[in-house]
Amino acid sequence: MRNRLIGTALALAAAPTLIAAPSMAEGPLNVTTYGGAFARTVEEAYVKPFTEATGIEATVLDASDPPAKLKAEVEAGNITSDIYEVEQSDVIRLCDEGLIEPIDPAALAKGADGSAAADDYLPSALNECGTAIMVWSTVIAYDKDAFPNGAPQTVADFFDTAKFPGKRGIIKRPKYALEFALLADGVSAADVYDVLSTPEGVDRAFKKLDAIKGDVVWWEAGAQAPQLLADKEVSMTLAYNGRIFDAIVGEGKNFGFVWDGVNLDMDYWVIPKGAPGKDTAMKFIAFASDPARQAVMSSLIAYGPSRKSAQASVGKYKDGTTDMAPYLPSTPANAEKGMVNDASFWADHGTELTERFNAWLAS
Repeated sequence: MRNRLIGTALALAAAPTLIAAPSMAEGPLNVTTYGGAFARTVEEAYVKPFTEATGIEATVLDASDPPAKLKAEVEAGNITSDIYEVEQSDVIRLCDEGLIEPIDPAALAKGADGSAAADDYLPSALNECGTAIMVWSTVIAYDKDAFPNGAPQTVADFFDTAKFPGKRGIIKRPKYALEFALLADGVSAADVYDVLSTPEGVDRAFKKLDAIKGDVVWWEAGAQAPQLLADKEVSMTLAYNGRIFDAIVGEGKNFGFVWDGVNLDMDYWVIPKGAPGKDTAMKFIAFASDPARQAVMSSLIAYGPSRKSAQASVGKYKDGTTDMAPYLPSTPANAEKGMVNDASFWADHGTELTERFNAWLAS
């Protein structure tokens, strides 16, 4: 599945809603996310307005690995959250394993022009068991103070510790690390997964990583990447673009982006199989699918909307001065510099490549 992603205010919270008032049995609702800046965005763009519109209490919970938590809870028959945020490859896997509920696109909000939801979402944004929340990306972020004589511009620069000194931060898993390694080694974005599908291609990716292995600081939770930059433990790191935007605009950090090689992905809402609050969870997902509310989300954090009709409504950041378009991975000028993460590839090859990656780390 290789697809091309093309790339107002909170007063919407008080806008009229078609959601009926809850019955006495509904709620409270728990929504589990990866935490950090996006969790706060979910709270402001979706959870508070949902509670105001419906009277249903909802709480955002944090987890470092929501898919693993969901799987463990469903298998144990002890479900503590009604809705989970998961990545695209996890939607495919969890759906195949029967661990999440089906989601009918007909239950989602119509497009801004009245079109059916199925026609308004970006390619691959709808799965039979999940609906995309937003478009996000893994980018190269760097400490501007570390490079006063010229900032990095390309993926190859990330691997050039002679010209651009300093430690490198990389997420401690094969996904993203292997793709970036091949891009830095000269593989085109269109060919990355063809190359990575071969034993020779896997060897090539690890050989490229070997070149900087001694300079890598591995991170696991998204909040660690900007913190590594802030603490001067690394001069460059792979990072989730929303986290870096929040550090730059929200905290005044002197960081920069490298959009070259950006890895585009989507996160999804899913409902655990057998969730006691399934019907209420579906109300929340339908509420959050509204294009106008997605536009509000993208004005609060640098993640692009997953609905085409929401793009034009995204304006400035909540500070009233920062134009969001340059920071959104779905903006065409940014999206065209990278590649779309192949969720099917990782659903099929994630286990074997994780085993190889862990063995490589230990060697």
